[in-house]
Amino acid sequence: MDLALSEAHAALSHADVPIGAVVLGPTGQVLGVGHNERELTADPTAHAEIVAVRRAARALGEWRLAGCTLVVTLEPCTMCAGAIVAARIEHLVFGAYDPKAGAVASLFDVVRDPRLNHRPRVTGGIREAECAAVLADFFADRR
Repeated sequence: MDLALSEAHAALSHADVPIGAVVLGPTGQVLGVGHNERELTADPTAHAEIVAVRRAARALGEWRLAGCTLVVTLEPCTMCAGAIVAARIEHLVFGAYDPKAGAVASLFDVVRDPRLNHRPRVTGGIREAECAAVLADFFADRR
């Protein structure tokens, strides 16, 4: 989560919402990191999770991220939850819950829907207060 939080802070340099993500391989090696780049790239799909998953897939030369863990500072949205399932990520770890857009526990549970062909293990609330504070500070500065 340290690296994901560092990535979240990197998003601040280009006024993106500070969310960071890291994909770890089966032996714990870092395969891909990312932070929100929507403002930077004018790409609505450039969420931290998507950026990290794309980089991990390139590093592996494989779209299936079987055996991999995704660590992200905020509960994924529906788009990112769908990407997690599609990439066959084994374990999702997230920090803060997202009551407005969370699609893993808060509003929906996309990743554990029994109708889908893959369901990762989920661990939520890791360093929740710290992850939430980064976001709260960001939005407080904009109000």
